[in-house]
Amino acid sequence: MKHFFRLGTTTPNATQARPVHGEPTPRIVLPPPLSSGGMPILDAFSKRRTTRRFAPTGLDDATLGQLLWAANGVNRKDPEGNDRRTAPSVLALHEIQIYVALARGMYLYDPLQHGLDLVIAADLRALTGYQDFVGEAPVELVYVADLARMQDIASSQREPFAYASAGAIVQNVYLFCAAAGLAVAARSWLNRSTLGAEMRLSRDSVPVLAQTVGHFDAADLREPQ
Repeated sequence: MKHFFRLGTTTPNATQARPVHGEPTPRIVLPPPLSSGGMPILDAFSKRRTTRRFAPTGLDDATLGQLLWAANGVNRKDPEGNDRRTAPSVLALHEIQIYVALARGMYLYDPLQHGLDLVIAADLRALTGYQDFVGEAPVELVYVADLARMQDIASSQREPFAYASAGAIVQNVYLFCAAAGLAVAARSWLNRSTLGAEMRLSRDSVPVLAQTVGHFDAADLREPQ
């Protein structure tokens, strides 16, 4: 797996995980998502943007749940009764898992039950990238490819397909944030081996991309969109 770094920069030391305050919830049951309404898609396209300044204000569970459903939630059943998603994947393998780093812990999104399961009782937001704003926003999404699900794909093609799947999810999140008035930034500048170890991932699970989500910083709102 290649690591992506900006030219002219050095790799900084990894920020330490931060303890959570209080006892983290083992499972967060998210409110049922809305599947209709909202901003017209062309309006969302016109408002899609990347932001690198975030307010620390958290997202409520309803907004977080709607965000995750838009990212890769179940939106329908096929004629055979199988659950299908808002984002495509090769052979419907759904190899991308969405990990959600919050101040209250690192969680794994369960799209079938629309909930979050606690993975690590620590605040790992600052470990999900190197940019200055990482860890300041309330939500850091980490897209992890479970390559073990891709046995029907040639080994040389598994990572390219996984990146394509993650890219589709990234754009879903961008469009949702545009419609919901949220700030967002996709990121590929990760120390994948260190992050994978801190997340206690298996050898077949690889962090491929990350995405920061939160509210706009007050100064950013004053600038032209």
